[in-house]
Amino acid sequence: MRKATVSRSSPRRRSKKKRPWLLLFRVVAWLICAGVFWCGYLLWLINGFDTNKPLVPSDAGIVLGAALWNDVPSPALKERLDLAWQLYKAGTVDKLILTGGLDGNGSKKTEAEGMRDYLITKGISADKLLLENKATSTYENLEFSKKIAEHQGLSTLIVITHDYHAARSTEIAKKLDFVQFQVAGTKSKVLNPVYNESREVLAFTKWKLDSLLLSLGFHSSDSKL
Repeated sequence: MRKATVSRSSPRRRSKKKRPWLLLFRVVAWLICAGVFWCGYLLWLINGFDTNKPLVPSDAGIVLGAALWNDVPSPALKERLDLAWQLYKAGTVDKLILTGGLDGNGSKKTEAEGMRDYLITKGISADKLLLENKATSTYENLEFSKKIAEHQGLSTLIVITHDYHAARSTEIAKKLDFVQFQVAGTKSKVLNPVYNESREVLAFTKWKLDSLLLSLGFHSSDSKL
């Protein structure tokens, strides 16, 4: 009878030893599911932004900076600038705020200065271009540009960027208490959509955390993502 008792209790002890691994597996599985859901939610926000809505004429457009190559706007930045030029030529905006500081890749000009030079070659007068030369992130782009707009008495604004960047830019503008603003996003023909959307998911996740910290009274600067 003793042998029978031992043989029955042995499997129970083995099953108990396996339970911590089972719990760990379940935690990891739930984390993976949560991560997939979160990424799907952000991709829905990114790709669901309507960039086809007609734009109401406004006082100024804010062109969000991107990289310069040898002090000349990169192909991606040129796409934003070409959209800004089209809006200016159509009379949708009267002035353009160009925002972006030194991007740390060896450029001698700020992103704003490189954008100004490009738009002048497109025929826009320099007095229609307002430069913001310090920003190193989307949050700073909009924060510093808002101050310029207020100083110049520009109350209606259009944020000009790429379509994949439009949803996050909208959330940041709302967080900064932009009152009358729209967002214009251009589709890119030169950027890799998979890479940029993946990168934007990371940047959007960081912004959600930064937004929470800001709501709690902590100022966390946006990354360069």
